[in-house]
Amino acid sequence: MVPMLEFMHPGRLWLLLIVAAVLGFYLVASRRVQSGGRRRGRTRLDLVIPRDSALKRHISVGASLLAMGSLVLAYAQPQAVTQVPRERATVVITIDISRSMRAQDVSPSRIEAAQTAAKEFVDMVPSTFNIALVTFSGTAQIATPPTTDRTALKAAIDAIELEPATAIGEAIYTSLDALLLAPPDPDHPDEPAPGAIILLSDGYTNIGRDSGEAATVAKEQNVPIYTIAYGTAGGYVYEEGVRVPVPVNHAELALVAKNSGGKKYSAESLGDLRGVYETIASSIGYDEELVEVTDRFALYALILSALAAAGVISLAARWP
Repeated sequence: MVPMLEFMHPGRLWLLLIVAAVLGFYLVASRRVQSGGRRRGRTRLDLVIPRDSALKRHISVGASLLAMGSLVLAYAQPQAVTQVPRERATVVITIDISRSMRAQDVSPSRIEAAQTAAKEFVDMVPSTFNIALVTFSGTAQIATPPTTDRTALKAAIDAIELEPATAIGEAIYTSLDALLLAPPDPDHPDEPAPGAIILLSDGYTNIGRDSGEAATVAKEQNVPIYTIAYGTAGGYVYEEGVRVPVPVNHAELALVAKNSGGKKYSAESLGDLRGVYETIASSIGYDEELVEVTDRFALYALILSALAAAGVISLAARWP
């Protein structure tokens, strides 16, 4: 695990002892003043010039000490874990278009909410990312190969039509094929861009190859699969006038995510789905790196110094 904060020059942190020494001196001096005041009691001068506010004095000194501490941390050149946008990657949005997606347990329906959220996701990831669209029912097909053309992607998402059966395994293999179609980076043609699959489904495999084995193949190719179990346990559709339950199958999608090294999510509403897509976009669109944040601590020191100065000025206004 990467630490939250590191320092390029940790040896300089010994200067924090100066801050501690000043704090100790202030505490000792404050006790002496308080003890002397209790022994003397109130004088005639106190009636003319009220004593300084102890709270203001403590705040001013505290802000000064914190400003000193921030300056020491800045001097040690801190580095913090920061999310840095990736320059390039290929993402495959893989959507279940089986007839169970007609269910209206997700308003206005599972498929319409899925289309809305998928189009919003397209705008969440960096514009330099290539995105492909794969749809699947009893078979899987590449609806749009990897592209940066967001308009074409959204049009393909809008054009989705539902079909019978569910083949999650075939969807994974087809998604891996789609990743191979990503255009190479002109500057680094021999370096494939990182790839990921986002697979949304409300059902379970009832035709085609095993999804767990397909997910293992994805892991071998360093392609994590982020699965979204979509819908509620009470979902249903009508087939030839007969009400057919279509509950979500969490177990298979959890296995796919585990075998591929990805992560499994659940969504029971459009709001849930939007949240999941935002989380995934943040995960695949950014890398966590240690970045120098000296300027951040310098800013803290400036703000605290201004607060300390305001306190001193306020106290000085009471002096003759």
